[in-house]
Amino acid sequence: MKTRNLLIVFFIAVFLSSCVVYSFYPLYNKEDLFANDILTGKWTDDDGTLWNFEHTYLGEKVPENIDSTSYTLFLKDKDEKESEFSVHIVKLGGHYFLDFYVEEYFDDDNLNLASFHIIPVHTFAKLTVEENKLIINWFDQNWLEDLIKENKIRIHHENNGDVILLTAKPNELQKFVTKYVNSEEAFEDGLEAVLTRQ
Repeated sequence: MKTRNLLIVFFIAVFLSSCVVYSFYPLYNKEDLFANDILTGKWTDDDGTLWNFEHTYLGEKVPENIDSTSYTLFLKDKDEKESEFSVHIVKLGGHYFLDFYVEEYFDDDNLNLASFHIIPVHTFAKLTVEENKLIINWFDQNWLEDLIKENKIRIHHENNGDVILLTAKPNELQKFVTKYVNSEEAFEDGLEAVLTRQ
C-alpha cells in the first residue's frame, strides 16, 4: 500500500468520531519551528498501532538534507493499514503542541468521486513528554462549539452545522491554544493517544 495514500478509514473512524478541532491553517509560523528529536523513533499506543516519527528530507534522502524541525509520521495499525502525516512541534507558553497534516491524500491508482471530496486539514494537540512516553491530547470540537455558541470566545471560523473549521491564522491560533492549554474541559472528550517507546 502506498504510504502517501490517506487512510480514509483511520481519518473518519478516529479523527471525525473523536471530535477533534480542525483548522485550515497550521498552528505554527516557520520561525516558531526548532530543531529537535523529541518525537524521533517508533512508538506504540494502547491499540497496538505503530507510530513511527522520522525527520523529513529537503530533497534527496542524504544526511545533509534532513529537516530536523519537521517529521513524517507513519502510522500502521494492527491490521497493517498505513497512513502518513506531516507533523510539526512548537513550544508555546512553556507547553509543547503538535500540528498534524495530511500532505498527500490521493492514491493515483484508485481515484474516485469520494477522493475529490476530501480536503486535508490541520489538527493540533497538546503534547506531554515523559520518560519513554508521549501523551497527545487533541482539543475537543464539542467544547469549542459550546464556547462559540455561548459567545465565550472569538476566533475566526466557519460552521456548516456538522463541523467547525477554524480559519484563524497561526498567531490567532497560538493565542487560542495557550489560553486553554490548562483547561480540563478543552480535552475532556477529545482524542487522546498515549505512546510508549519501542
